[in-house]
Amino acid sequence: MTEFVSGIKSIPHNDERIFAILSDLSNLEKLKDRIPQDKIKDFEFDSDSCSFTVDPVGKITFQIVEREPNKTIKFATTNSPVPLFLWVQLKQVEENDTRLKITTRADIPVFIKPMISKPLQDGIDKIAEVLANLPY
Repeated sequence: MTEFVSGIKSIPHNDERIFAILSDLSNLEKLKDRIPQDKIKDFEFDSDSCSFTVDPVGKITFQIVEREPNKTIKFATTNSPVPLFLWVQLKQVEENDTRLKITTRADIPVFIKPMISKPLQDGIDKIAEVLANLPY
């Protein structure tokens, strides 16, 4: 497994509020207009899963597999070219100052690792940035 970790982002809200929003994927409805349609297509979601199509990879589905209130949301792919696990970690450091970090582990075959490592790291960093800037 190859691990990718985002930079740590600061969010000016408490961890309970952030967790409530991020742990219910139906809240993605508020973000649909921010998703670049040229990169992600066929975006669907419910409270526990989301799926989308990314060219040239194809359809990817993430399912929430564990929620630890106000701390961690763990996802796993149920439909993906490579097995992928993603953790959104929250740590409140002050009343309205919560830190967010995303960790991803992927079972990437050695022969394609050089081609997808940088785009995957860039994607994780962009997701962390988007999550940090949501209107909580």
